[in-house]
Amino acid sequence: MAEHGHGHSVAAWTAVTILLVASAIMSLAVVLASVWMFVAGGVLVLVGVIAGKVLAMAGFGQHKPEAAEGTTAIR
Repeated sequence: MAEHGHGHSVAAWTAVTILLVASAIMSLAVVLASVWMFVAGGVLVLVGVIAGKVLAMAGFGQHKPEAAEGTTAIR
């Protein structure tokens, strides 16, 4: 694995998984012309975004690399 995780965290994977399921539901809703299913997929999108943010805030997200002592890091 690379020096940086590039988003490989529990928070990121959870959010992406929920968002993929939501997009599949919304795609199926378009094919079936089902408004309620599309809305349910939209709600699931919000759940995925919120779950990812909450998990990241709980410490399951990508950790920022520490700057070496004596160096200045541009952020």
